[in-house]
Amino acid sequence: MTDDSSGHEAPTRRDYMKYGGAVIGGGLLAGCAGQSDSDSTPNETSADDQSTTETSTETDSSYTVEMAPVGEVQFEEPPERVTHYFPDYADMAVALGHGDSILSMGLPSRFHTSHYDELDGVSVDAESLTRLSDSGVDKELFYELDGDIHLIDPQWLINNGSFKLEESDVEEVSSNVAPFVGNTIFRRTDEWHDYRYYTLYEAFEKTAHIYQEEEKFTRIKQLHDELIARVQADLPPADDRPNALLTFAAGNEPEAFYPYQLSDQGANKKHFRDLGLSDALADTGVEGLSTTDRGQIDYETMLEVDPDSILVRGHENKSHGEFEDTVLAFMKDHEAASELAAVQNDMVFRGGPIYSGPLHHLFLTERYARLYFPEVYTGELFDRQRVADIINGDI
Repeated sequence: MTDDSSGHEAPTRRDYMKYGGAVIGGGLLAGCAGQSDSDSTPNETSADDQSTTETSTETDSSYTVEMAPVGEVQFEEPPERVTHYFPDYADMAVALGHGDSILSMGLPSRFHTSHYDELDGVSVDAESLTRLSDSGVDKELFYELDGDIHLIDPQWLINNGSFKLEESDVEEVSSNVAPFVGNTIFRRTDEWHDYRYYTLYEAFEKTAHIYQEEEKFTRIKQLHDELIARVQADLPPADDRPNALLTFAAGNEPEAFYPYQLSDQGANKKHFRDLGLSDALADTGVEGLSTTDRGQIDYETMLEVDPDSILVRGHENKSHGEFEDTVLAFMKDHEAASELAAVQNDMVFRGGPIYSGPLHHLFLTERYARLYFPEVYTGELFDRQRVADIINGDI
């Protein structure tokens, strides 16, 4: 083999014997370049979930998966080592019984795994995952990880200025290590994302096809559909549901908050949409992180809105009790915060993860159904053992 300009062997690590690479017109990577957007400030979105028919073609033992922005990627067999950035896609891998394939995470601290403790035989070694985002993303990490596939939206890497990756870097890694396939679904606020978005379950279905675990996907989706149908059948009328102010604030004594617009279509807000919660910021003139303005709001601004409930992200590593003993206790003692109806009525909750996959979604739907409507929903709302059996291939 000859060496390319980067000092790595070319043309490919596997000489295209295992993976056929990206098959698209007009270049390796689709989508356009745009404004940078760092992951250091939480943001998001995506639309209502519904299944999508896989458009890939299959010949002999090979199969292809088509997903924007890359297009078609051909496989000879399911990947055993997968380079991840997004926790939502990692949660999909766990749901499909392939948690041991996960090699990396953009920020491992944002991959929340406590819900796996409730599923017999389901676990992931999060501490062993390589952190991709650390003062930028070093392309050498992709060579070191040597993944069979990169389950990462390449445009996410190219258009986040803090990552310090150029399109040529991503093309080099695609050629010399393995192709990219993936779509940024947790939010819809990036100007560069001018290609198709996928809902949580559309992306999950694509991921299932990558791992050749379509039956597990179908069973989990059936369980999901049953859960949502039962919950929504018992929801109070829309006028009787509280509105919510979704925010981000780190630390146990928050004085300022980054607001989100709950009405945005982020995949990680699906559970809020499924429960019919309304956005406290609607028609108030207060802009949130889901707009180009990323300013913070203080308690005085919150008092102008006076939401029925407040959701505070950045505390997912706390239990419900720990959150109440720290953040909520501080707000109750705060001169301005204590005047908020949500604080007075104990309607201040953890806001959930920034990225949430299909297993996250099941637990989050149950959590918020019980928190917001405790007189309607109690106990476990879905069968943990059934979920575990699906993941472990026992049914």
